[in-house]
Amino acid sequence: MNTTTESLHVVCPHCHTTNRVAADDLRQAPDCGKCHRPLFGGHPVELGEAAFDKHVGRSQLPVLVDFWAPWCGPCRTMAPQFEAAARELEPGVRLAKVNTEEAQALATRLNIRSIPTLALFVNGREVARQPGAMGAADIVRWTRSHLG
Repeated sequence: MNTTTESLHVVCPHCHTTNRVAADDLRQAPDCGKCHRPLFGGHPVELGEAAFDKHVGRSQLPVLVDFWAPWCGPCRTMAPQFEAAARELEPGVRLAKVNTEEAQALATRLNIRSIPTLALFVNGREVARQPGAMGAADIVRWTRSHLG
């Protein structure tokens, strides 16, 4: 990401369209070419199975996913921490949440056995996984440690 000519595929958190964004423009609050809404808002994006596959498979940004469920106390405790981590990690990392109650097939496919579980995907493949609730600073540190 050293030159202005390098562009990245970034999936819109609103309409899930893949956009090409110059790497140097990521911090300039780019908008989606289709829905014209901001590509980054400092908030995790809620993903179902189809949207998950688009974001992980098409985006050239790392995607950090929080697998959670509404009945899970530690998940609810970690939610504001994950939100705070999004404000710090975006736009270099897309943060997403997957409700395992609504996306049971996805949770099964990815072998999610406990919640909350964080999984980091780079170029479409999982590179790290961490079960258990974490604070914002730990989420940021853990993510950066796996990105080099």
